[in-house]
Amino acid sequence: MMLLVIACIIGLLFDLVVGDPPKMPHPVRWIGKLIQAQTALWNKGNMRKFRGMIMALAVVGTTMFVVTVIVVLSYQVNIVFGILIEGLLIGVGLAQRSLKEAAIAVYEPLVQGDFAEARVKLSWIVGRDTDQLDEDEIVRGVVETVSENTSDGVTAPLFYAFLFGAIGLWGYKAVNTLDSMIGYKNEKYKDFGMFAARLDDVLNFIPSRLTGLLMVLGTKNETTVSLGKRLKRWVQDAKKHPSPNSGYLEAATAVQLGVQLGGKNTYQGVASYRATMGEKLVPLTKEHIATSVTHMRIATLLFTLVMLAMEVLIFAIT
Repeated sequence: MMLLVIACIIGLLFDLVVGDPPKMPHPVRWIGKLIQAQTALWNKGNMRKFRGMIMALAVVGTTMFVVTVIVVLSYQVNIVFGILIEGLLIGVGLAQRSLKEAAIAVYEPLVQGDFAEARVKLSWIVGRDTDQLDEDEIVRGVVETVSENTSDGVTAPLFYAFLFGAIGLWGYKAVNTLDSMIGYKNEKYKDFGMFAARLDDVLNFIPSRLTGLLMVLGTKNETTVSLGKRLKRWVQDAKKHPSPNSGYLEAATAVQLGVQLGGKNTYQGVASYRATMGEKLVPLTKEHIATSVTHMRIATLLFTLVMLAMEVLIFAIT
């Protein structure tokens, strides 16, 4: 257990300092290529729900097997080498630094008044149309992305790293990648991707709610609204979101900043309306991007402390 905790701390520090190693292919890309190849092979004919389940389990199993081999062989060299390699695998699987960099890449041109560049940089991290967005809608896109991915990209993988090490983290990352690639409710994927989407919902159930709660309790409240009212609004608005998990992050950010998230988005020219989160006490401004990044970091720190406390409790009981 102590080795696992040390590896997780190493991973967190690696993500904060280095992030995604430059000029190196990220393992998620390899998982994505495997999913693409298997989807082309299996997403056809009848029994697509069953085919999708088998394919998803095969991708997750393959990912966990490869990581298991790396971890086991590393520890066989010696304990220190094993901890370092597992820590590296954990660090590469976290996205705290990359989320910050993606947000700042939009924030900086906004500060300079270069809205065209900000729209381009936003299009790299969201699926919605960005070419006609004004400043507040650009900011909303960034804030929603940082907020939602605080769980998807940081605390949820960290949760499984603390429980099961790099093997657990990369098992989760495989599921999350499956969901992002085939977990759609359109004609092509609604049956084939159903199992992957449901599995991702299950795995994110605890991390998303815990992270959202820590945001409300632990980050700076930018409004005069009482904690009790913010908690009530957080729970109410979270349930409006089409995702059973993402709403708990976006609603937490909205009530803490005193802004309204959600609303109209356009995808390839087609308007889509999402339930609003929070109350518009103040308008969205570019400074909310920097604040959302700070909230992500605070929530991650608090989440880490909670997981450390859980490890200590388990150690004490056993």
